[in-house]
Amino acid sequence: MHPSFRTRRAVQLGFTANAVRPLPGSRAAVPAFFAGWLTAELAPHLLALTAADTAAHIAKRGLRRADRPGLAMAGLSAAGLTSLIVSAQRAKGAVEDALVEALGPAYQQELDRPPSAKDLATPWGQLVLPFRMRNKEVRRDRDIAYAPGGRRFLLDVYRPREPVAGRPVLLQVHGGAWTVGNKDKQGIPLMLHMAQRGWVCVAINYPLSPSAHWPDHIVAAKRALAWIRQHITEYGGDPDYVVTTGGSAGGHLAALLALTPNDPRLQPGFTDIDTSVQACVPHYGVYDFAATSGSRASTSRRYLLARFVVGKDPDEFLDEYVAASPLDRITDKAPPFFVIHGEHDTLVPVREAREFVRRLREVSPNTVAYAEIPGAQHAFDLFPSIRSAHVVRGVERFLEWTYLRYLANSGADPAAARPPR
Repeated sequence: MHPSFRTRRAVQLGFTANAVRPLPGSRAAVPAFFAGWLTAELAPHLLALTAADTAAHIAKRGLRRADRPGLAMAGLSAAGLTSLIVSAQRAKGAVEDALVEALGPAYQQELDRPPSAKDLATPWGQLVLPFRMRNKEVRRDRDIAYAPGGRRFLLDVYRPREPVAGRPVLLQVHGGAWTVGNKDKQGIPLMLHMAQRGWVCVAINYPLSPSAHWPDHIVAAKRALAWIRQHITEYGGDPDYVVTTGGSAGGHLAALLALTPNDPRLQPGFTDIDTSVQACVPHYGVYDFAATSGSRASTSRRYLLARFVVGKDPDEFLDEYVAASPLDRITDKAPPFFVIHGEHDTLVPVREAREFVRRLREVSPNTVAYAEIPGAQHAFDLFPSIRSAHVVRGVERFLEWTYLRYLANSGADPAAARPPR
């Protein structure tokens, strides 16, 4: 038996209300995420479905016999979904404001290809089928082993369809609470976008807990970086210019990569390989791994880490947690950062990102940009949406600006490194 119109509208209204204002409290964090994430990012699609369902109900029963409470809930859902669409569009301004604050008001004029009005517009055509993530201008080399050990030590390379050489490299690290996840499922919109514009992108797997224990995850990420240094020229990349990105646990690993260059404790057997990166763009990352900030959310997470990820008591082995914590590994050697976090993130509260950025800006001589994305939940960028499209294009501008600064400071000719058109 199909649920009634009123039931469908009540369920949708509940999801919409949670997306507009997530359920408060740590116990509701996970349900609030799952209930709000897809609703917020698929708001245009759900608005269309709400309108179609309402129209079909009225056509079947007539306006006089229509379910009045159901219609009222449909109207409230439509209003909420419209507000979510408006909120998603605000990501464009939030990202641009962050870049202007960090890079200067004239930064766009410094880019090799300043964004056009089309570049800055919402790409509605890409959003109609958001889970169909393909780009005919990008080729993908799959399942390349970067270290012995099977499928958790494989990577994919995304690169322009036409051959390139000496192009900057983006290393993508997937999230999933260090226990789940795969290179095929995250970071795809950003990698397709960057590869189309001439970058070479690498997405990696790494060992997962509870089978693996910390620091196996970061050691594997550094092994992948060592593979890039040794082999990426075969795919058209420049081994001397690598930036890293990732979301959630992947944001944690990307940030830690950036803050622990050439740490011999994290490079067993390959200490001779340079594992520095030239920039980092973590999305909704976990930064307070050791809970040294004292926040309730970080403290609760620390005991989950102890049980499933680290396998050691966090009080007895606090030093090991601190060594794994980006918040506690910040130095004046940090590369440029662009930290991105959702305003409504219930899994990793936004105050954690704010504190990370504050400490980075106190110490680092390099650029630290920070964009707090209005209305965004955790994992908002897993597929093309209004919000993620604007964030992806902002990340492109940050990385292009950072790359051009690197070329200028190294004495290279920026014109010689222009991407294919």
